[in-house]
Amino acid sequence: MSTALDHALGQIPAPNDASSLTLVDQLVQWARRRIEERVFRAGMRMPSIRKLALDKGVSRFTVVEAYERLVAQGYLDSRRGSGFYVRERLAAPLPGERRQNAETAPASSTIDVVWLLRNMLQTSTRPERGPGLGYLPSRWLDGDLITGALRTLGRQSGAQMLGFGTAQGFLPLRQQLQTRLEELEIGASPDQIVLTSGITQSIDLIARIFVQPGDAVILGDPAWFQMFGRFASQGARLIGMPYTPEGPDLDALEILVQTWRPKMLVINSVLQNPTGTSLTAAQAFRILRLAEEYDFIVVEDDVYGDLCPPGYPATRLASLDQLKRVIYLCSFSKTLAPNLRVGFIAGAPQVAQAVADQKMLVGMTSPELNERVLYKILTEGHYRRHVERLRARLDGVRDKSARMLEKTGLKLFQTPGAGMFLWADTGVDTDMLAAAGHEAGFLLTPGSLFSPQQSPSSWTRFNVANCGDPALPAFLCRYLDGVARRAS
Repeated sequence: MSTALDHALGQIPAPNDASSLTLVDQLVQWARRRIEERVFRAGMRMPSIRKLALDKGVSRFTVVEAYERLVAQGYLDSRRGSGFYVRERLAAPLPGERRQNAETAPASSTIDVVWLLRNMLQTSTRPERGPGLGYLPSRWLDGDLITGALRTLGRQSGAQMLGFGTAQGFLPLRQQLQTRLEELEIGASPDQIVLTSGITQSIDLIARIFVQPGDAVILGDPAWFQMFGRFASQGARLIGMPYTPEGPDLDALEILVQTWRPKMLVINSVLQNPTGTSLTAAQAFRILRLAEEYDFIVVEDDVYGDLCPPGYPATRLASLDQLKRVIYLCSFSKTLAPNLRVGFIAGAPQVAQAVADQKMLVGMTSPELNERVLYKILTEGHYRRHVERLRARLDGVRDKSARMLEKTGLKLFQTPGAGMFLWADTGVDTDMLAAAGHEAGFLLTPGSLFSPQQSPSSWTRFNVANCGDPALPAFLCRYLDGVARRAS
């Protein structure tokens, strides 16, 4: 009987050609690379000896010897009468560190996003082959904005860059961000703003300050996967809040907060990743009422806010709460450059002070050069026009990408009127779809990554800016048709 992994191997590229390697060596190298990249995951059954021999055009004896070497090297297990399976390979403990056993390890320790993160950089030069990527292609961005700001800074005295900086970050930029927040009807003085190295560091600081082992943290299910591991490492209980096409399921949320009495809720209020939904005013008021009644913190991640056009039906929690209970996060990585790494946290004065203190403990200050670059970009007047162009380009491809996905047989969660993501139901296990995509040269994000519990999923996220490769719909149709034929 063929396995789902076999289905993912429709087009296996030949091993790296090297005259010094035997066929066995090449097969071993091919399999090891895919195991290390999480294409073949722990517990998966490897292709049968007969199938792999046919696919690779080698003898069965060659495959047997390669598999036996992989068993000896700790990559595979051999199960009599069943075949060869990928072995769970644990990382070596650090000196002085004791290995946690299965009974003491946190329940969420299985969360693993390495497969995606490791392959993101490999796909960065060809974003059209990365429909699962979470950022815009570089050709859409404006490198001249950054180089122009750098040239301006280069003409200034270098002495100003020799200081240590401050934990809260470059003051002129915080003053500029105060103005931007006022435009969103969020009142915050510069002392209430702390600059960070992007949303990832912001989440890390908040988790360190506010979350203790055993605390319940409610996150979207689905939601941005990279924060799951950070909260889990603090010992938090991760509770998934379901979504509907209209936004978070607030009836379910009310039951969750009654049951778990959470310390915190983390949410995208505008253009949620990955569903693309946004909060209405009524939904935002209800969330804040629950936060007040059950005494939990609301962390509002507004990283996609600049992709939301003026007048779009979306409400920010911080504009209603005015940073009394809401901690507001934002970043410029989605609109300027993923590696610029400048974001900020805005909160009540005591929150900002706690964040600044924690930031000093874990990393002292954030790079002021990046903060000065962003300050120049924001104050020279070109950023707004740049963002308007990004919105227009997204508007130009969103419906086209949606129609393409629907023609391949996928069902969309909903089609937002702004933003960069479409959440689609494929009807198949998207772990296997992502593995097949990797073999075909596409980076897809399996829906299990977006679940706090990494639950198996038929859903996957598409970045509309990276769906233009004409081979993508052909690959999807071929894979889905193949699964359907095997099931019949």
